[in-house]
Amino acid sequence: MELRHLRYFIAVAEELHFSRAAERLHIAQPPLSQQIQQLEAQLGVELFHRKTKRQVQLTEAGQVFLQEAYQLLAQLSKAIELTQRTGRGEKGQLQIGFTSLVTYDLLPLILRRFREQFPEVELILQELTTTQQEQALQERRIHVGFAHPPLEDNTLNQECIQREALIVAMLETHPLAEQEKISVRSLVNENFIMFPRHLGPGLYDQIVSLCQQGNFSPKVTQEAIQMQTIIGLVSAGMGIAIAPSSLQNLQRSGVVYRAFEEKTPLVETAVVWQQEDMTPVLREFLQVVRSICS
Repeated sequence: MELRHLRYFIAVAEELHFSRAAERLHIAQPPLSQQIQQLEAQLGVELFHRKTKRQVQLTEAGQVFLQEAYQLLAQLSKAIELTQRTGRGEKGQLQIGFTSLVTYDLLPLILRRFREQFPEVELILQELTTTQQEQALQERRIHVGFAHPPLEDNTLNQECIQREALIVAMLETHPLAEQEKISVRSLVNENFIMFPRHLGPGLYDQIVSLCQQGNFSPKVTQEAIQMQTIIGLVSAGMGIAIAPSSLQNLQRSGVVYRAFEEKTPLVETAVVWQQEDMTPVLREFLQVVRSICS
């Protein structure tokens, strides 16, 4: 049985007349009759009562087969549409890794735009460090990541989507908070709140490098994993923190952010993926990222 048999049968069943059905299908009437006879032979039942050579009536078996034929064609149409939409990146699933830093600026914009354009794509988000994202991409546990170079795995595709300066977070009652910009050297005696180096060696080293520009090493008196926790500890008076400028979007009571007088290292954010794992959904996602960050 072929797909055309179903279409021919439905046309005859709806017209109840071979000549009209043949005209509707743009074929001659004799070949149409032959196709219906072949279908009946394959099924082993009569689908039509022949009133005349051209006019027919559905048998009980024919009535059942008509409903099933409708469902089969509808399911086929649905399968074709779903396949085409998946091929265009309009349906599917995307596993996304990200660091906490991108949640204060870029990521919400990107996700909002993508969901507006592709509402039927399922997005699964995982907060991971840069190192964890590299491993997750290697193990195919995520499709794309937002990380901070440098990366250890040079086989990964990466595109820089943001560069931002470093700023300092401190209590609004801190003496230095009265200045619009502060010198790195003025932080020499401050207590620093930082994250463990292994969670973000690139950013950690940039902060240390900035302090070394002021001829000192930061006195780290408290460590925390999440940036929001670090700022919370600043709010509690536990010390100061140096972070990328996008962190200014994280507001905490009593905390202010100040720029540096000196030129600081630039913190890069990159979108990262495995080229050989490119899918239609990932391709469309990267296009959204580029449209926002270009």
